[in-house]
Amino acid sequence: MKALVYEGPRSMTMREVDVPPLGADEVLIRVERVGICGSELSGYLGHNSLRKPPLIMGHEFAGVIAQVGSGSSRFERGDRVTANPLVSCGRCRACTTGAAQLCAERKLIGAHRPGAFAEYVAITERNVYALGDHVTFDEGAFTEPFACAVHICKLLKPLPTDRLLIMGAGPIGLLALQAAKVYGLQHIVLIDINEQRLEIAKELGAITATRLDSLGSDGESKFDAAVDAVGMEITRQMCVESVRPGGRVVFTGLHEESSSLPINLIIRSEIQLTGAFAYHSDDFETALQWISEGRVSLSPWTLLAPLATGGACFETLIQNPGKIAKILLTLDHDKEESMR
Repeated sequence: MKALVYEGPRSMTMREVDVPPLGADEVLIRVERVGICGSELSGYLGHNSLRKPPLIMGHEFAGVIAQVGSGSSRFERGDRVTANPLVSCGRCRACTTGAAQLCAERKLIGAHRPGAFAEYVAITERNVYALGDHVTFDEGAFTEPFACAVHICKLLKPLPTDRLLIMGAGPIGLLALQAAKVYGLQHIVLIDINEQRLEIAKELGAITATRLDSLGSDGESKFDAAVDAVGMEITRQMCVESVRPGGRVVFTGLHEESSSLPINLIIRSEIQLTGAFAYHSDDFETALQWISEGRVSLSPWTLLAPLATGGACFETLIQNPGKIAKILLTLDHDKEESMR
């Protein structure tokens, strides 16, 4: 099969590789759409310790069941599906208490195992979800990143009357904005230096700016909650300093390993800080349901591109994404039914 292989910093190559072997409890998915994640951009640049070359990345995907393992029973060939790429053990305390994303044995498709930047990807059946007939492959591939946004809001516990600050208009920031809208929030401020991404946020109903202090009264009043979807020291500090006493901050951006924070302010103001990593299966299911119900969409700002152009797409997202929220890579299976 064809696959886009990460060879090293800023190096991606199309190769012929073996179709992944299939375990008894696994299914083989013929990939139709696969998104490029921000964490994969850092991996492409050589800044992510999870992604070691040579590697087939790709964990935001949708496709068609091509083969089922001997122990699989829920799916048949031809079923349209998406999948939760975080495979956990299912036995540990984290898995049995609703926090499988924190499983010490978790494996991420596209990092610990070959991913979906390929014609086929193998994954355990319990992580696979059927797509409704009206849900497109594009929408199916958005389920994974939207599950991150659902998890952020679950941890944030937003109220419809909350004033929310979001730092970063990347895909997760934009999806967190939409998830907060589903929760009923009306006053959401989104900050980013990319003015074209801010245009997307504005069209989605956010108050936008490149600097918080440029918003006048909208930026002066303290927020009830804040989300850092960037991961830089300055954005983390701004979230903490912008919330009211008793406010909540969720950190989800992973740009920098460590940051200095105003701990005394956090203590004296009883600011609640929470990290948000990935999602639990219920977040994934909620994301798919809301997508199926038409509550969220980034389709107008999504670019489709062939898998073979993946390296160039990574460069576009790093250098100048413009008014693009997400790039989905597509595959041509016309000549690949033999599953070489």
